Amino acid sequence: MEDKKNINNENSMLATAKLNNCPTSPRKMRIVADLLRGKDVNDALDICKFSQKDASRKLEKLLLSAISNWQVKHKDFNIEDANLFVSEIRVDSASVLKRIRTAPQGRAHRIRKRSNHVTIVLNSKNKIDK
Repeated sequence: MEDKKNINNENSMLATAKLNNCPTSPRKMRIVADLLRGKDVNDALDICKFSQKDASRKLEKLLLSAISNWQVKHKDFNIEDANLFVSEIRVDSASVLKRIRTAPQGRAHRIRKRSNHVTIVLNSKNKIDK
């Protein structure tokens, strides 16, 4: 019984945000996601802001959403005291749109337009007691 209480206390400092069906290939999104994994929230926002990749703009909005979710969940706590960091970030492949492009000599080539799902989990380095 006590183990469940400890797990609930640790999970209570978590905040998540999901981005579904993002029209970017998972491979391109993982390049930026790997830069953010394990970083402090402020550092992760700086990386997203100054990165040239298009995927970084989408991850920046998702990270801001996760921060907002944490603030809504923990109204009594100050975000600066929590020392939030990106504890987990997952990029999973989603549906693939298949299109046909014309090719020489009457042939057709298949174009695969990939998309992905991104999940960000924020955690606090400081354990705040209620």
